[in-house]
Amino acid sequence: MRLAVVTSNANKAREAAAYFAGVLEVEHVPLACPEFRHADVGEIARGKAEFAYQTLSRPLIVDDTAFFIDALRGFPGPYAAYVQDTIGNAGVLKLMEGVENRDAHFETAIAFAREDGIRIFRGVLPGTIVAPRGTDGFGYDPIFAYEGRTLAEIPLFEKSRISHRARALEAFRAWIERERTA
Repeated sequence: MRLAVVTSNANKAREAAAYFAGVLEVEHVPLACPEFRHADVGEIARGKAEFAYQTLSRPLIVDDTAFFIDALRGFPGPYAAYVQDTIGNAGVLKLMEGVENRDAHFETAIAFAREDGIRIFRGVLPGTIVAPRGTDGFGYDPIFAYEGRTLAEIPLFEKSRISHRARALEAFRAWIERERTA
């Protein structure tokens, strides 16, 4: 099957192509999709997939990611990119001053669309909010620790295997492989 990876981010498309090598033929399609609003990142991905499928009429995936901080009742959630752009890590750390519960998680939802409908596959990466560490990565990576290291301290090749996106891609890959053998 030929699969369109719909994203404006060429790096995401390359990551998906590498992930599905030998399983699916992947093509990057930089179609701009509307950003739907919803508390559930899966529903945001579903809306983007519906739009993309109506436009392209072929099998495709889109994704969306959220960042949830437990002590802030899930904030910033699906507004993670906006919060990163407006208050950044310094603002998040300010909100967390004096807060004991540092638990947080990333969630990526991948929406797979084809003629028989849309399916959602999720990947979650649990962790904690910490003082900034590390020089690699972007966004929340310096303040989000997974198993003792921030995402900015984890080499990219390793991060791409353990990330929330990788976990969602793995769920999709496992499903597609089961479907191919059924």
